[in-house]
Amino acid sequence: METYKVPSHIDPNKIFLVNRSELEERLEAEYYRSEIKNIITKIKNKKFDILRHITLPIKNGSTPDKGHFEISGINYYRSQDFSLYEFNYNQFITEKFNKKIIRSFSKKEDILLAVVGATLGKIGFINKFEQEGNINQNIARIRIINKNFLPEYVAIFLNSIIGQKLIFRYATITTQAYLNNEQLGKIPIPRIFKDIQQQIVDLYQEAYQQKQQKEAEAKTLLESIDTYLLHELGITLPQKDNSLENRIFTTQFSEVSGSRLDPDYIIKYKYLTSQKATYEFKSLNDLLICSPQYGANEESIQGNPFLDTRYIRITDIDEIGNLKVDSWKTANKIEDKFLLKLNDILFARSGSVGKCYIHKDINIKAIFAGYLIRFVLNTEKCNPDFIFYYCNSSIYKFWVSAIERPAVQSNINSEEYKSLPIPLPPLEKQNEIAEHIQGIRAQAKELQEQAKKILEEAKQEVEKMILGD
Repeated sequence: METYKVPSHIDPNKIFLVNRSELEERLEAEYYRSEIKNIITKIKNKKFDILRHITLPIKNGSTPDKGHFEISGINYYRSQDFSLYEFNYNQFITEKFNKKIIRSFSKKEDILLAVVGATLGKIGFINKFEQEGNINQNIARIRIINKNFLPEYVAIFLNSIIGQKLIFRYATITTQAYLNNEQLGKIPIPRIFKDIQQQIVDLYQEAYQQKQQKEAEAKTLLESIDTYLLHELGITLPQKDNSLENRIFTTQFSEVSGSRLDPDYIIKYKYLTSQKATYEFKSLNDLLICSPQYGANEESIQGNPFLDTRYIRITDIDEIGNLKVDSWKTANKIEDKFLLKLNDILFARSGSVGKCYIHKDINIKAIFAGYLIRFVLNTEKCNPDFIFYYCNSSIYKFWVSAIERPAVQSNINSEEYKSLPIPLPPLEKQNEIAEHIQGIRAQAKELQEQAKKILEEAKQEVEKMILGD
């Protein structure tokens, strides 16, 4: 009997056949995709070892009781705190708790791998003693002990295009994807000559340095925007004064504004109300054509970026108001009343309060989530781009720090956002400022794209050096 074959015009990564004899312990279709099978075949045609055979037992960390952290102490890492060579010191634990979970303490030349959720596959390589620390339960610590493998080479391999595909092959993809240590330990690591491993390390380090240089240039450009904008508006930021006289003060009850009694708010609000600028201050409310609107309270789900409506959440917006491309989600229910239109501005009302986004891509349908508030501006009074750029400035962030209500999650409601004071030049001047800032942001974006390209080209070169293509 003739064997059935999938027609050649069909994408083999979407529809394919697997012989029963090829089945392993997993039955998910993703596990047997031809692209993945080809990678496995190429690796197995060379010398390799599976990860658990070249490491100490892989370990996961833990979280302190009640999530309590210290202001200093032992470094404590979550997946958002690191990339391959960069670590942020955001949380700390006591020596006592560190000893309790000493199994997962991570030392120089250890590899960290995020094994749960949206950051699954994220890699960190500890290459400095000051980066040593402990980890939470969503991270696996990998310690290479086989002398045939450079630890940094293994980290670079796991971070490479093929390494990431293998990580997702062995992961369990459910509502929240995860990779347990048993499956992680099965990932095959190519055993190539150590001098080639060192060449890969050198190549990647050089590419990473070039990437950092481009990113530093982009950061300098973006920081120059604030200086330019404040100068054009005639605004100066207050100098931080921690003197006793500035920290202890009295105020009349009649001066207490908006029923707020917290001293930080009173100090900052007094400064804001005394601020002078070249142009008259207008409240955001003066510039609106309708009442603000809170977003949809829907669950985010996976979708097709080419067919479905995007569901924009606070976490999809970066620190300068751009939408992230790697966090695309849609929602279970799409209501037309939440569809974004050109120049709609969104403000975060809880959590990362103050984050701001302006909708420009009208070719892609999008709605917004409940922790965001939509404001629709009157374009006869203001240039929406000017307002957006102002809402990324340091004086705006100072206002946010004054207005946000301190709680477990800071928040600012729509009425408070409507009170935002904005020095408003004539439209012609707003247009001039907006165009100048657009030019700077475009230059910075080009540098950021160059940085990404440098690293992607390095990853492709690493793949060729490993697989010999």
